[in-house]
Amino acid sequence: MHTLYLDADACPVKDEAYRVARRYSFAVKVVANSTMRVPTDPLIELVIQSGFGAADDWIAAQCGRGDVVVTADIPLAARCIAKGSRVVTPKGNPLTDSDIGEHLGMRNLMDELRQGGAVTGGPSPMTGKHRSRFLSKLDEMITAARRDIPA
Repeated sequence: MHTLYLDADACPVKDEAYRVARRYSFAVKVVANSTMRVPTDPLIELVIQSGFGAADDWIAAQCGRGDVVVTADIPLAARCIAKGSRVVTPKGNPLTDSDIGEHLGMRNLMDELRQGGAVTGGPSPMTGKHRSRFLSKLDEMITAARRDIPA
């Protein structure tokens, strides 16, 4: 069965993801480090994984071809792509096998610059444009996943 995995602790697009998943009857695994509210729906399941990196490890172990993962965590995205999953960030940026190396390199560079004090701050805030792009890309990825592996 196709599954949509949400790296949920800091995911700002959970409601949007639920809506798209329902449209395509995709199971949703909301993976978090602590309890959170999820809709009462047979397609949606909260999976709690306690401990540093436990949620990421669980997602990487479970996902595979025909699945879609929503995460802003670049190392997790790389692990999921290696297993054949499609990955999209909450801001609607698809991450693929051909560009994940570049994203990992940029993440590591920015981390070094932040540690050295050269760069401060974090990512830009979510906007309506980001949410719209996310909805569009998630829809595209679910459609492609269903084409790759029919239910």
